[in-house]
Amino acid sequence: MTGPLGLYVPGRSPLHRCPPGPKLLGLAVALVLALRYPLLAAGPVVALYALARIPVRLALAQVRPLWGVLLVTGVFQTITIGWERAAEITSSLMLSVALASLVTLTTRVSAMLDTIAGVARPLRRIGIEPDRVALLLALTIRCVPLLTDILGSVREAQLARGAGRNPLALVVPVIIRTLRTADALGEALTARGVDDE
Repeated sequence: MTGPLGLYVPGRSPLHRCPPGPKLLGLAVALVLALRYPLLAAGPVVALYALARIPVRLALAQVRPLWGVLLVTGVFQTITIGWERAAEITSSLMLSVALASLVTLTTRVSAMLDTIAGVARPLRRIGIEPDRVALLLALTIRCVPLLTDILGSVREAQLARGAGRNPLALVVPVIIRTLRTADALGEALTARGVDDE
């Protein structure tokens, strides 16, 4: 079980069997708690990964691309607002990514789309297409691990070229690659008729 970053990993754990609706609702609640009490939320997040039977290597791969960014952010926040608040901010970011990744690791995209579209069905009365809402939310959740993957690969390339820890050398390539990925995604969606009226 060594699936790529943020992609569904087949399994029979309780989290895999849990319907997407309760899982997405739980994600929303867990994100609020992780942002408010990050140091207390770390244990339950680790327990959820264990419950889902996600291998340690794969679990660490979900947040590994963030480590460089977290280090820079943590140092900056420590200097400006103190180490306690810096620890809370960096922990919140890491836990949020880990939680979003856990949902994508244990939920098929098709099931997630069907659930969100069902919840959004009443919006059709005011002219909003439920399928588009479902696609938007599913892409948002999926793009969290995708962006961390971009950050990690750019960081590795930066270190390989000996660019040091220059923030500009990290930020500019990340923005360019993110825009290229978004453009490719837009073209793929258009080719599949998402923009058809």
